[in-house]
Amino acid sequence: MKILVDADACPVKNIIETTAQQYKLEVIMICCVNSPVTSQYAQVIIVDGFSQAADIAIVNKTEKGDIVVTHDYGVAAMVLEKGAMAINPSGKEYTDNNIEELLMQRFINFKARQSGMRTTRFKKRNREDDEHFKKTFVNLIEKSLLY
Repeated sequence: MKILVDADACPVKNIIETTAQQYKLEVIMICCVNSPVTSQYAQVIIVDGFSQAADIAIVNKTEKGDIVVTHDYGVAAMVLEKGAMAINPSGKEYTDNNIEELLMQRFINFKARQSGMRTTRFKKRNREDDEHFKKTFVNLIEKSLLY
């Protein structure tokens, strides 16, 4: 099992690395050349700056049993199909039970934005968000280690 991170603008990279080190798990952070990341622990893969390059790399490197950290519902859907687990940086686990609804909501929001509507307001990230992510992330790791 390895952990793959959609590292472009991921606010929980430090939590992922610290937790993975405790469990002695491999971490691969994938980012585009326009927003490179560095790490003392994780393997960093930098991809081209074209649209979806990081997403394609994540999906291609994902195997059954891996954990993927991503904001992207499309990436989550594809890695779930491969038998991996997925979580977003806010700590929401993507599952077979919720991914279709999330994809539909993304489509509805896209259509609303096309018509000029404002669809979301992002609240400022806080410590509780980090704690929620870590708790869910650890639960996924431990669940994965049982199988």
